[in-house]
Amino acid sequence: MTRKFFGTDGIRGRANSSALSPELAMKAGMAAGRIFTKGDHRHRVVIGKDTRLSGYMVESALVAGFTSVGMDVFQFGPLPTPAVAMLTRSLRADLGVMISASHNPFEDNGIKFFGPDGQKLSDEREHEIEALMANGLEEGLADPREIGRAKRIDDAQARYIEFAKRTFPKNMRLDGLRIVIDCANGAAYRVAPAVLWELGADIVQIGVTPDGFNINSECGSTAPEAMARKVREMRADFGIALDGDADRVVMADENGQIIDGDQILALIARSWKRSGELKGGGVVGTVMSNAGLERYLKSLDLTLARAAVGDRYVLGMMHEGGFNVGGEQSGHIILSDFSTTGDGLVAALQVLAVIADENKSASEAAHLYEPLPQVLHNVRFKNGQPLSDKRVTDCIQQAEARLNGAGRLLVRKSGTEPVIRIMAESDDIALVQQVVRDVAMAIEEAAR
Repeated sequence: MTRKFFGTDGIRGRANSSALSPELAMKAGMAAGRIFTKGDHRHRVVIGKDTRLSGYMVESALVAGFTSVGMDVFQFGPLPTPAVAMLTRSLRADLGVMISASHNPFEDNGIKFFGPDGQKLSDEREHEIEALMANGLEEGLADPREIGRAKRIDDAQARYIEFAKRTFPKNMRLDGLRIVIDCANGAAYRVAPAVLWELGADIVQIGVTPDGFNINSECGSTAPEAMARKVREMRADFGIALDGDADRVVMADENGQIIDGDQILALIARSWKRSGELKGGGVVGTVMSNAGLERYLKSLDLTLARAAVGDRYVLGMMHEGGFNVGGEQSGHIILSDFSTTGDGLVAALQVLAVIADENKSASEAAHLYEPLPQVLHNVRFKNGQPLSDKRVTDCIQQAEARLNGAGRLLVRKSGTEPVIRIMAESDDIALVQQVVRDVAMAIEEAAR
C-alpha cells in the first residue's frame, strides 16, 4: 500500500496546509482512536508537543478527534518525545502522541504515534490508520454519553525530570563541571537544564526562550556551532545540543570539537562492554554510520549492525538481535535499558557518566576513532521522482564503479522532507567530493 500521510517518522508537513491541516489532524485522531479502542475499559491517550506555534492548532484538532471516538485525553504541554513515550507506559495509556516536526523549521509540524508499550507504531498499524482516514470514519463515533474528556497533566515535566535523573549512576554527581546546554528553543527547554542543575552541574543555557517561531533556528543539534561557540566562550567542560523534540543530541568537548552520534555510540559501547552491560555483542547503527565506527568496534571484537535510516528501524533491529545500544549519526541514540525511543538527554547523561568515572576531559574520552572522510549533501526538489530518472541512475552506477569497493555511496529520499540525501565516504577525500558533486548535479538536472 502506498503511504499517503505517513513518512519515516509519523505524519509530517507544512502546518496549516494540505500536508497537515486541522481536518487531517482530527481525522488522524479519530482513526487512531478507533483502532486503539479495544475492550470495555475507559480508553485514554496522552499528548505532548514541542514549542511550534502550530502545536496549539494541531493539538486541538487531535483532541477533537480522540474525544469524538470516546477516548479520554491527557495533555502534557511542551515535553520531549522520549518523555511522551515513557509516560504512555507509566499512565497505562492506550496510545501516545507527540506533536513535533523534530529538527525541521517552525513552519512544519508532525504527529508521531506510540503504542501502549511506548514504541512507535509499525508500518502495518500506520497503514490501518491511513485506510480509516481515507474511508471509514463515518461510523464508530461515540454516543453523546461516551464522548471523551480532556485533562491537563501539570506535573508531566517533573515526572520526566525524575526519570532522567534515575538513568544517571546513583553515586555520581556533576559538581565542578560547567556544561553548555542548547535546547533548540524546543520541547526540552525546561526539563534538560533542570536535570543537569539538579545533578550539580554549573549550567550555561542557550536555546531556552521559545516564541513559537525560533525552534531549531540557528541552534540545537542541527546547528551545533552555536553551542560549540558558547563552550569556547564560557570555557566550559562540555556542550550538549538537543533538537526540537529532544530525541537526538550532538555534543562538544571543551575545545568546541563536535561529538556526533557515531562517536557517542562508540563511547557507550566501550564503556558498557567493560561493565558487562552491553548486550548483543555490538551496537546497531544505520546505513549512514561512518565506516570508522565499524572499524573501531571491530577492534573491540564488537559488531555494527546496519539498519535503514529512522530510529524505529534501529529499534526493530535491536529487538531482533538482542542489542541494547543503537542509534544514528545524527544523534538519535536508543538505550533500550532506559527508553523505547531516542532520548538525547539520557544519552548525554551516559556520556557524562563515562567522563566523570574516567576523570578525563571530554576531548580525551569522547574521540575514540578517526572517521573516514565523509561528505553529506542534500538536494531539495519540488516535483517528480528524480531518483527514477535514467540520468541519475546511470550517474550513481558510475560513481559506485569509481569507488570500486574502497568506499560507500548512499543516495536516498528523505522520509520527512522533500530532500534527496547523498552520502559518500572513502579514505580518498578528493574522490568522495567529486562523486557527491556529480550525483548532486545529475539529481538537480533531473528535478528541473
